[in-house]
Amino acid sequence: MNKENINVLFGKRVRQLRMRKGLSQEELGYEAGLHRTYIGQIERAEKNITLKNIAKIAKELGVNISELFDFNKLE
Repeated sequence: MNKENINVLFGKRVRQLRMRKGLSQEELGYEAGLHRTYIGQIERAEKNITLKNIAKIAKELGVNISELFDFNKLE
């Protein structure tokens, strides 16, 4: 696994999946019941996200939670 901080890797993965689905940070936040700035903070590794919010994001991205942690798929 990459030596980057897990928050950085997680943020990159959320961004990758969000963009692949064609969603803005605002759209993902709205659908997940989270603020758009919170999504940006997660993607920039400025927030330590809770499991509850990880589940919300996974649901809105249409992936299993484990898919958010599959850092080998980062481009």
